[in-house]
Amino acid sequence: MRAFGKLAGFCGLIFVLALLTHAAMPAGSGAADRTVAPVENRKPLRPLAFYPLALTSVKPRGWLRRQLEIQANGLSGHLDEFWPDVGPNSGWLGGTGESWERGPYFLDGLVPLAYLLEDPKLIAKVEKWVNWTLTHQRPDGGIGPPRNTDWWPNMVMLKALTQYQEATGDPRVIPLMTRYFHYQAARLAARPLHEWARFRWADEVVSVLWLYNRTGDETLLRLAHLLQQQGYDWEASFANFRFTSKTNPAQLGLKSDMETELSLSAHGVNNAMALKTPAVWCEVSDSDSDRQAAYRQWKELYEYHGLANGMFSCDEHLAGRDPSQGTELCSVVETQYSLEQMVAILGDPAFADLLEKIAFNALPGTFSSDMWAHQYVQQPNQVECNLSKRDWTTDGPESNVYGLEPNFGCCTANMHQGWPKFVASLWMATPDEGLAAIAYGPNEVNTVVAKGVPVEVKEETDYPFRGSVRLTINPSRPAAFPLRLRIPDWAEGATIAVNGEPARGVHPGEFYTLDHSWKKGDVVEMIFPPRVAVSAGYNNSVVVSRGPLIFSLKIGEKWEKITSGMSHPAKPPAADWEVLASTPWNYGLVIDRAAPERFVKVVEKPLGSDPFSPQGAPVELQVKGRRIPTWTLVDGSAGPLPESPAASDQPVETLTLVPYGAAKLRITEFPQIAP
Repeated sequence: MRAFGKLAGFCGLIFVLALLTHAAMPAGSGAADRTVAPVENRKPLRPLAFYPLALTSVKPRGWLRRQLEIQANGLSGHLDEFWPDVGPNSGWLGGTGESWERGPYFLDGLVPLAYLLEDPKLIAKVEKWVNWTLTHQRPDGGIGPPRNTDWWPNMVMLKALTQYQEATGDPRVIPLMTRYFHYQAARLAARPLHEWARFRWADEVVSVLWLYNRTGDETLLRLAHLLQQQGYDWEASFANFRFTSKTNPAQLGLKSDMETELSLSAHGVNNAMALKTPAVWCEVSDSDSDRQAAYRQWKELYEYHGLANGMFSCDEHLAGRDPSQGTELCSVVETQYSLEQMVAILGDPAFADLLEKIAFNALPGTFSSDMWAHQYVQQPNQVECNLSKRDWTTDGPESNVYGLEPNFGCCTANMHQGWPKFVASLWMATPDEGLAAIAYGPNEVNTVVAKGVPVEVKEETDYPFRGSVRLTINPSRPAAFPLRLRIPDWAEGATIAVNGEPARGVHPGEFYTLDHSWKKGDVVEMIFPPRVAVSAGYNNSVVVSRGPLIFSLKIGEKWEKITSGMSHPAKPPAADWEVLASTPWNYGLVIDRAAPERFVKVVEKPLGSDPFSPQGAPVELQVKGRRIPTWTLVDGSAGPLPESPAASDQPVETLTLVPYGAAKLRITEFPQIAP
């Protein structure tokens, strides 16, 4: 290890001196008009199926930009102005305040939000945080608050710095990361990974490989191996998966607030981050067994803990498939990030299908529509949000209220990355110098294809609320390159036309490749028919979907401020809220699983400025149902879900279902009424 440390320091010094011969660029300059070519894996790393584009290559438009604007106008854009944990006394700004993960978490979402919106106020905030880290690296290479001795928060800060460098080209980032990684490699033997860092080691490997692909410093690959050797063996854990039902504190060995190794392996956020671990590691190992482990991990987690909203239960540890169990917001955004990595590495459209399902359902479903409040955990069957003691695995009674810091503040700091990183991942580069449409939403992408040809693609769509997508291809000069278009797995009967000419052989659940010589103004039109479908949920319940949207019962919502009882009460301009039902919720559906469209009426409404609110939902479903009087509240949640088919002698009523993300109170997994 001593020899490796000397070599690392020598290589780092040479590289840093070379970089510092360039003139320094002011922080944040040149971000808006930079067209940056994708960076591919260097040998000996395994090639990726797709390569992420540099941050700011994809800009949101239409309703998607509006979501980011709502986020910027809500907690994400103002949190540092009144929440002390990311305020001016943060240890990550040189103060004596919180010095662990909350500053880096905040920045990890604020960086992409600021630069995707090109918002000067948010960019100024980013620069304040980034500049402190860039100008306060210690002589030995360490970064961050000196009193922090945990590797984990630094892993998050490195993710934020890589995004910042892509957006701005700031030449200080790569030398700092080089020095830091050499510093860490020399100390891991004496100060190995522990607790959270040990379970989240792949998050750092992502940054290590990002740097290796830009510098070729081979000592970074040795560091990646050190991290893997000291990190938790997720592949072995899922090869003999122990958590096949709801966990409990006794099973996990929890006797206080201190986590055990067993509980850390069942922790929801750790599992969300771990989803990408085998895929990330197979870049280094080039092992098909690692690749297959990624699929096994995904399958096991969702088989035993999967929920209708695209997530798995974790309130706060793995909690089974009952839709009254919850999912932590940190787990939502970290699962999205893992899936974005997995689709790039493995190229499987199934991961992009799941990414869309989470982004369009679970993500907006856990925020108030103005994004000034969020939940710690959300429930697919969520019929009231208050301080009732619920049957969580390990969480407290504040967990599903909407507020500033319900239950625990990690989600307050970490929630910001969901929408911006989803936008940044809508498009990726292909190894043969083309473009791949990973997910859909209104946007504009500017990147480089076909040996250096700049190209702009404008995507006009109201997806996922509508099924048509129009792409206008504008290369700077005529160029031949492949365009790979993901056909969603639900899109039976999908069509593609290029300049009016229909394409053949379009099948759902695949990437369809258009090999074409493109010129400015070429148009690709796609139709993904969003049909009503029904799938089976917990206790043979029915889950209604249309395209990537899951639909929930529209329940009357009564919002009231919570003025007492919160362990961390919100202070203005934030507030804590309970939400109570003002209409009945205990319905089963009268529906035919084999032919649901005969029982459902689709009502499309104009797409307004807030599609993820009960009043602004641009599509509703009308369906028949009956109340089930014996299905009642138990400890603040919908009681045990009646097994389907369920009996009811109540009159038939017409029910309105809205997209899951628009319903802050909801029933999503319904009993099916017996004939």
